[in-house]
Amino acid sequence: MATYQTELTLQPRPRGFHSITDEIEQALHTLTPVTTGLLHIFIKHTSASLTINEDADPTVREDFESHFNEMVPEDAPYYRHTYEGPDDMPAHLKASLLGSSVSVPITNGRMNIGTWQGIYLCEHRNRAASRGLVLTLMKAE
Repeated sequence: MATYQTELTLQPRPRGFHSITDEIEQALHTLTPVTTGLLHIFIKHTSASLTINEDADPTVREDFESHFNEMVPEDAPYYRHTYEGPDDMPAHLKASLLGSSVSVPITNGRMNIGTWQGIYLCEHRNRAASRGLVLTLMKAE
């Protein structure tokens, strides 16, 4: 199986859930053309995550943010890891719940995702820096 890899740096974004599907698609085209394969996307951070979900209505991403803030609150009295502020430990927990990678099939050289699906950068910090992704494309033989 042939593999190709590139890294993508995402510009800083505010806390929340952000569609990055177009940026992934553009980066995919910098790799060797592959008709059929699998794209693995990994985020190199512990306070942000990736997921695939509804991408047609932006209120879905707003509801994700609201739900995760309710589910994993800041300033919980039992948090001990608080050196970087009240959003730090909740960011690590949210990132673990959602995960650090997603995989997408490639068909006819494009990501084969559903009509309404998109890839989200889940930014869990109030003041995050740029985020690095590793894109690994595996070509089916």
